[in-house]
Amino acid sequence: MTKKQLLIGTGVLAAVLVAYFLFKRDGDAESGRILTEVKMGEFKVEIETTGELEAKNSVNIIGPTAVQNFRIYEITILNIVEEGVVVKKGDWVANLDRSDFQGKLSDKLIELEKANSKYTQTQLDTTLTMRQSRDELINLKYGVEEKKIVLEQSKFEPPATIKQNQIELEKAERAYQQAVENYKIKKNQNIEKMREVSAELRKVKNEADNMSKLGESFTVLAPEDGMVIYTKDWSGRPIKGGSRIGTWDPVVAKLPDLTSMISKTYVNEVDVRKIKPGQPVDVGLDAYPDKKLSGKVVRVANVGEQRPNSDAKVFEVTIEIFGSDAALRPAMTTSNKIVANRLDSVLYIPLECLHSQSDTITYVYKSEGLNIIKQEVIVDVANANDVVIKAGLSTNDKVYLSNPSGQENKSVVLLPEMNGKRKKPDDKSDEQKALATQVSLPKQ
Repeated sequence: MTKKQLLIGTGVLAAVLVAYFLFKRDGDAESGRILTEVKMGEFKVEIETTGELEAKNSVNIIGPTAVQNFRIYEITILNIVEEGVVVKKGDWVANLDRSDFQGKLSDKLIELEKANSKYTQTQLDTTLTMRQSRDELINLKYGVEEKKIVLEQSKFEPPATIKQNQIELEKAERAYQQAVENYKIKKNQNIEKMREVSAELRKVKNEADNMSKLGESFTVLAPEDGMVIYTKDWSGRPIKGGSRIGTWDPVVAKLPDLTSMISKTYVNEVDVRKIKPGQPVDVGLDAYPDKKLSGKVVRVANVGEQRPNSDAKVFEVTIEIFGSDAALRPAMTTSNKIVANRLDSVLYIPLECLHSQSDTITYVYKSEGLNIIKQEVIVDVANANDVVIKAGLSTNDKVYLSNPSGQENKSVVLLPEMNGKRKKPDDKSDEQKALATQVSLPKQ
């Protein structure tokens, strides 16, 4: 072959290759084909949630607690200090509506007046009764003395007269002794009457005093130094001026300990089984995008709940924030990445590469030279973007992110270990079922 022929052949080959790649590139661009390589490395199963900062420990500012005894079960907050204000111990925090309680206090004060009047009346009655009894005793005693004198003066009288005077003396002495006994009984009766009305008076007076002191608690003061943070009701709305609080839990506001914070978040029922106490969490703050915090899961609720304006069941997850930061404030929104699993040196691809057939076969479109192969794969855990491949692909294999046109009718290249042992749709593992709910796979 001459040098000229060699140059011509090389030029033709180069032109063919250039034309092929240009054609392939244009064809791929026209069909929307995008290739990505199968990657190997560390794989994190991260569950991303939005949470809200709270103090791990806080002091409750509470209103009156004993008003349930007076059949008052809700109290309205008339006005309250602004949220975020720093207060000292004993500073004013809120005023509560005491109109219902004031009516009951007025009734109790009237009852106290009646008890006082009854005590005074009983005291006067017993005094008068005992004075009359004492006067009767004195008169009876004088009567006995008179009968004695008459008997002494009748010693020279006929025996019948003397006998009659003796009988009169004995009758007088007997009447006097009976009066003495009756006086003792009346005295004991009157003592018990006074004890009864005195006990009733003390009871009503103590109730009135306690109600008066309870009335003072409708003006709520700070129990400690700190920053006032509003609490939230059952629907998640802050309790502030105009809100009503239940007397079974009369928390008006809180004084949080800002040196130790937690993030409360909610996880759907699909992902909650992956979360366990102790898992690390990367925490971000919406208010400070550049600030990165770390923490760990400390509690996962055992019972789900339905949040307002949502039909899905969710589980509360508590995340403890490591360290302290002066910038952290309660109610700040956090973005939490819970690391539910971490795998080393595994193959993974984007979730968009996966497709399914008859709910039993998962496959990808793999580029192999000039050909496109529908390759079956076995998947493992997944996160929000990628999925781990257990079998079917190798490092640096290239797969399509979208469906290449004209490949729909191709047969799937099955894995040897799965050939003849195809699982039924109901036999999927928990991971595959979770993946099916996380990623919507088109049917072929």
